[in-house]
Amino acid sequence: MSDDHSTPRRWLGLAGWLAVTYGAAAIGGAANVRASGSYQALQQPSWAPPSWLFGPVWTLLYTSMAVAAWLVWRQRGFDRARGPLIFYLVHLLVNVAWSWIFFGYGLIGWALVEVAVLWAVVATLVGLFWRKRPLAGAILIPYLLWVTFATALNAALWQLNA
Repeated sequence: MSDDHSTPRRWLGLAGWLAVTYGAAAIGGAANVRASGSYQALQQPSWAPPSWLFGPVWTLLYTSMAVAAWLVWRQRGFDRARGPLIFYLVHLLVNVAWSWIFFGYGLIGWALVEVAVLWAVVATLVGLFWRKRPLAGAILIPYLLWVTFATALNAALWQLNA
């Protein structure tokens, strides 16, 4: 556990991880202002989800990411989990970059390269968190699965719209 076991500190910690994570989501979301229209304008594979699904899915994923980071922080404290927690923060930058590359700049091919990097980063994060607190790593598995799906979808969109 982190040095201070007080309940208020625990909840403030959760609020902090949620704020940082949702802050990253907001930065990515700024690129997605026209996402629904531009996404729907693309030629889609038959298995592509409707654009309305992405918001709820990402809300759940960002929440689970923040909870996973909070669990590692609570279990180990920032000093004893500095590497994984800093990696988490860097990972948020990689996560946000995809929205800007795909939606902000319309670079579907480069977004495919970036989402492959994101997949590797998330897989690494799952392992880092798992070693510190297995539940935190397990919480990130749906995120990894979604990024796997997003990679396949990005590849299909690139192929269909090249």
